[in-house]
Amino acid sequence: MTEVKRKIHVVGINSYIFGDLPSKLQDLFIKTENIAVPSPYFKEIKSWSENDLEKKKSFFSSDSNNKLVKWLRSQKTDVILISRGDPLWFGIGRLLLENFSKNELSFYPSNTCLQLAFSKLKIPWQDNVNVSIHGRDSTRLVEALQARPSSLAIITDSNNKSLEIIKKNLSELNLIELYDFWLCEEIGHENEIIRKLNLKESFPSDISSLNIVVLTKIKKNCSNNNLPLFGVSDQIFKTFDDRPNLLTKREVRIQILADLELPKNGVIWDIGAGCGSIGLEALKLRPNLDLFCIDKRIGSKALIIENSKKLGVKPKFIFEEDINNILNTSNLSSFEKPNRLIIGGCDKKTKLQIINTLAESMSVGDIIVIPIIDIQTIKELREELENKDFKTNLNLIQTYKSISIAEGIRLEPNNPVFLIKGKK
Repeated sequence: MTEVKRKIHVVGINSYIFGDLPSKLQDLFIKTENIAVPSPYFKEIKSWSENDLEKKKSFFSSDSNNKLVKWLRSQKTDVILISRGDPLWFGIGRLLLENFSKNELSFYPSNTCLQLAFSKLKIPWQDNVNVSIHGRDSTRLVEALQARPSSLAIITDSNNKSLEIIKKNLSELNLIELYDFWLCEEIGHENEIIRKLNLKESFPSDISSLNIVVLTKIKKNCSNNNLPLFGVSDQIFKTFDDRPNLLTKREVRIQILADLELPKNGVIWDIGAGCGSIGLEALKLRPNLDLFCIDKRIGSKALIIENSKKLGVKPKFIFEEDINNILNTSNLSSFEKPNRLIIGGCDKKTKLQIINTLAESMSVGDIIVIPIIDIQTIKELREELENKDFKTNLNLIQTYKSISIAEGIRLEPNNPVFLIKGKK
């Protein structure tokens, strides 16, 4: 294979000042004749030619990827391509590797705008999530937001109203109150500015086109005085950091609470309670109920206690225990029998065992609700309930949320959930 002698030197910058380049790259610039520069800062880089004492420069404004690749291929001698930050981090590097051999390319990264932004904000960024919506739709942004990371850096695009899209996505996912919104403009340059924006107000009119957004999670306590009577927002509930979506979504939770036909008094068991969202909201609606929360995940009890404080309610018992161990205990008779029973978060065999063990002691008018996502289990669960003298019905809950994108909106589906209701 013929060795490629001509090189494309891809130089990342964070400053328009020639003297800020390392001496090695200053020498490279002085010795190289052909320079490609992105059009937004073409004028600033062209002024560097005043430092050239050896060769006349030929500058190419690279405002089109196709034209840039064509121009690079036409060059017979070494060239420099100026880039922002690290060319291999959401930059031109990927495009170049698709069109040129690795032997032709040399990369000289500078600090990324992300590194600089977090250093200015004085926030550790090892757990940060990075997303780019530069020339892309907001699909990955929505996915990242749904995971509720502690911080999220977003590479924006001045041509597609990125800031408005981020704001709308935060609002549509009920996350505006969860994050501080930091706008970082011209990071590393003379006109650098960082400001925290209030998303309840309009964006400033003087925003630079060279910007990124950093979202940082807010730690604050929610007062139960501000909660709605019914349909508490998902963001109110604290959940597992590594499994942020491990809670029953508001739309499904509302239907479960309606199906439970909550009485003023009685006992409700929430099995596979997770963060406690269903049982705790049931208790908020009916404060005189006795709530038993059961979940085997380590840390679930602390989560449920914290969420109960947010809702201003108090479960009677919280068991951080496998339901199978409770069902098999000789002291089961000492537990108050449920008038309302939610069965979630366990396999089919366990669900059948719960029904078989608890349904017999339940009284006429008592209700069992089972949310499931596996349609293979529906037939057996319904038959088991009907064998225990429960009248059953089945609902499929499928909801969609509107999500803003550059072209308008799209509908984002939530996972479909089947609800089996049994009433004795």
